Amino acid sequence: MSAKPSIPNTPLARRRHIVELLSKDAVKSQGQLEKLLRADGLEVTQATLSRDLDELGAVKIRSDEGALIYAVPEGATGVNGGPGPSDVLPESRLARLCEELLISATPSANLVLVRTPPGAAQFFASALDQAHLDTLIGTIAGDDTVLVITAMPNGGDDVATYLARLAEGSSRQTAVD
Repeated sequence: MSAKPSIPNTPLARRRHIVELLSKDAVKSQGQLEKLLRADGLEVTQATLSRDLDELGAVKIRSDEGALIYAVPEGATGVNGGPGPSDVLPESRLARLCEELLISATPSANLVLVRTPPGAAQFFASALDQAHLDTLIGTIAGDDTVLVITAMPNGGDDVATYLARLAEGSSRQTAVD
């Protein structure tokens, strides 16, 4: 069970959260979206929500079931130029980054201490954050060290093993290509 993040009611954070909601839920109306936002602690007026949807370029499309639902263009983030939910790193890209940057991953309870080459920790941490792995709460990066915080009390072992397997699997795949 992961902790629910606190989302500030700023245009930037709100729009990013709208993108997340629209990417995982079939939202049919602004009223439904307003209720989802309210459930996450964000109070918005209809005018603000309408502006946010317009700013994101949201449109109504027909779902597989035939209902009209809101969707945002690929790459929409709510943050000018920043990565968003539609920019989720595929496992193959994360595997490649693990191969290139992972020196070691040492678990301890719900933490993993990841070692990278000097200057690569922030890049690697950002890639992990953008991968939107359910098992991770977040990362803290220095110059060559990343602290990965997992959602489960003893999740460090699983995450360290996962990262090591990605690095090993990626290197074997490269050797075949």
